[in-house]
This record gives sequence, structure tokens and C-alpha cells, in this order.
Amino acid sequence: MKKAILSIVSVFAALAAMAAQATCIYPRPPENIPDGATATYEQMVAAQRAVKQFDADITAYTACLTMELEALRADPEVDEARKAEFEVMQAKKNNAAVDEAQSVADRFNEQLRVYKERTKK
Repeated sequence: MKKAILSIVSVFAALAAMAAQATCIYPRPPENIPDGATATYEQMVAAQRAVKQFDADITAYTACLTMELEALRADPEVDEARKAEFEVMQAKKNNAAVDEAQSVADRFNEQLRVYKERTKK
């Protein structure tokens, strides 16, 4: 039993180390948000799925940024000035990603309101 637990712990440690070594990849936003004045139902549903996926991708990206930061903070070979610089950079990346996700969602919601108003008639 102890062997199995140690094995699982070592696997998670290896995965965490690999994630810390990896560079976080910024996700691509949806290519377009359809115009609610002319879009079909299918186009709006596809856009909604794309926006939700982008939001999930941004969440994963920001989690990756956090993991990168924590790994750097734990590295005794990195000096405090570099750690502080990296922390500022990660905060900027995080904030930009969250802002873009909100912007994409806002654009979609605006077009969704237009679509609903048009199809309500």
C-alpha cells in the first residue's frame, strides 16, 4: 500500500515538474462572433460553444501561469529580484488574459441580445 502511494506521489511530482518546465501557451480567441442581426441559430450556438471553450482555455492558461510562478518561487537558485520581476510579468499576463476573455464574452452577449431581439418578433 505504501509503495502504491509513493508511486502515485512520485507521478504527481513528476507531472508538476514537467508543468513547471513548460511554457504556458496563450489560447486563441474565437475567430469571429457572428452578427446577431443576420446570424442563424446554428451560428449563434457554435459561437457560444467557442466562447465557452475560450473561457475554459483562459482558465487553464491562468492556472498554468500560477504553476509557473510557484515553481519559480520555490527555486532556490533564482534570486529575489528575478522572482519579483517574474511575478509582475505573470500578473500582467493573467490580467490581460482575463480582460480578453471578458471582452470576448461581452461581444458575444451583445450579439446574442441582438439575435434574441430579432428572432423574438
